[in-house]
Amino acid sequence: MKEVLDYIGGAWRKPSSEPGTEVLNPATGEVIARSPAGAAADVSAAVDAASAAFPAWRAMPPAERIQYLFKLKQLLEENFEDLARLITTENGKTLGEAKGELRRGIENVEVACGIPILMQGYNLENVASGIDESMFRQPLGVVAVITPFNFPAMIPLWFLPYAIACGNTLVLKPSERVPLCMARITELIEKTGLPKGVMNLVNGGKPTVDALLDHPAVQAVSFVGSTPVAKYIYARASANGKRVQCQGGAKNHVVVLPDAEPETTTQIIADSAYGCAGQRCLAVSVAVTVGDARKWFTQSISNTASSMKVGFGLEKGVQMGPVITSASRDRITQLIEQGMAEGARPVVDGRSARVADCPGGTFVGPTVLDGVPAASSLAETEIFGPVLSLVHAADVDEAMEMIARNSYGNASSIFTTSGAAARKFRNLIPTGNVGVNIGVAAPMAYFPFSGWKGSFFGVLHAQGRDAVEFYTDKKVVIERWPKEWSRRF
Repeated sequence: MKEVLDYIGGAWRKPSSEPGTEVLNPATGEVIARSPAGAAADVSAAVDAASAAFPAWRAMPPAERIQYLFKLKQLLEENFEDLARLITTENGKTLGEAKGELRRGIENVEVACGIPILMQGYNLENVASGIDESMFRQPLGVVAVITPFNFPAMIPLWFLPYAIACGNTLVLKPSERVPLCMARITELIEKTGLPKGVMNLVNGGKPTVDALLDHPAVQAVSFVGSTPVAKYIYARASANGKRVQCQGGAKNHVVVLPDAEPETTTQIIADSAYGCAGQRCLAVSVAVTVGDARKWFTQSISNTASSMKVGFGLEKGVQMGPVITSASRDRITQLIEQGMAEGARPVVDGRSARVADCPGGTFVGPTVLDGVPAASSLAETEIFGPVLSLVHAADVDEAMEMIARNSYGNASSIFTTSGAAARKFRNLIPTGNVGVNIGVAAPMAYFPFSGWKGSFFGVLHAQGRDAVEFYTDKKVVIERWPKEWSRRF
């Protein structure tokens, strides 16, 4: 088993707490590491190291700070294959999905290298006679980042590059279920020569999180996870006077109009619903067919789902891997049964999925539930697994009303060849990320990851300009230099 260590003040150290969560290869059930339970003492040490490093790091010119990011990008590229395999090993997604995740993470490093431009303020001469006014962006101080299991590399890289490029120092807590990938990336960060204490890594569960939320020196908190935990973190950190951004859960819908191209639409939606075993906040969970689309789409998505190869993500030809734990598998199968009890018909039932050479794996096969009642509890529940619910609407307005009623607002998509329908959907649908003939409306690194309603708590989102806004404070300077004063010198 690999030893899970903290990285504090430029040194690797053993956590002070007792062992906690077992880290499993979800495809095989093999125990590959054990995360610590977490301790406030370790968090205090990390925050102290970050606080000590902040004055010198803040004073370093932005053009010098980003040189470490240029080096990090190169190291991530050089270690790309090994990192992708590590993601698959501890998370379960296929190797192709792991590579896609890592690529999106690297894109954020690239964008953060533009901080000398992105962090610029603005000014105006003569706002009044002889008076000039300027706005500068300055770093906050020590910031905390708390990330989930489903994207062990990408989501930490949503935050880390921007935070340190803006001049902050950072304490990052990865999910206790997938600590190894971020540990390896931290080793690469260490190789860049980044000054000690600028980036710190602490492992653990809730005790580690609470210590970060309560520590008075932590100025801001970034989080991605489920909505109940997002609410908890937002409330507790805000109550402690911190700036907070919390990405929560989702119940993403796609609307399929009768004029959508059947083959392409089906493949895109299948990739969205079953990619990463449905364990992503942009996975489509509900497909709303409109009018005549019901018949052809139900048949085509069922054929596609039933033909997908499930297995260990490092094996060639595997299209979908396992879910993260046996508890997740049990919860997903219970939700499938709940949907059936509420009137849904399992056109494709993945509850009995087995992989012959991986008997210890936590697999759930692609599932299609037809006729899920729009008012059922399942229609409001984030399944976070490879389950696609089908509901049906008479027209696009009824479909949009279904989406509007949902308490989540992370993402939605429409499939159509009608520009008028697409424009109406784009303008009126109450979700923060919208796709048109795209199944996973994942913003590029230079755009914000924009969830709405119960999917996001805060004002400024991850990535791009929002990240720069979140990790800096604005300082306005108003200056007047009377001529008579200048004569004295």
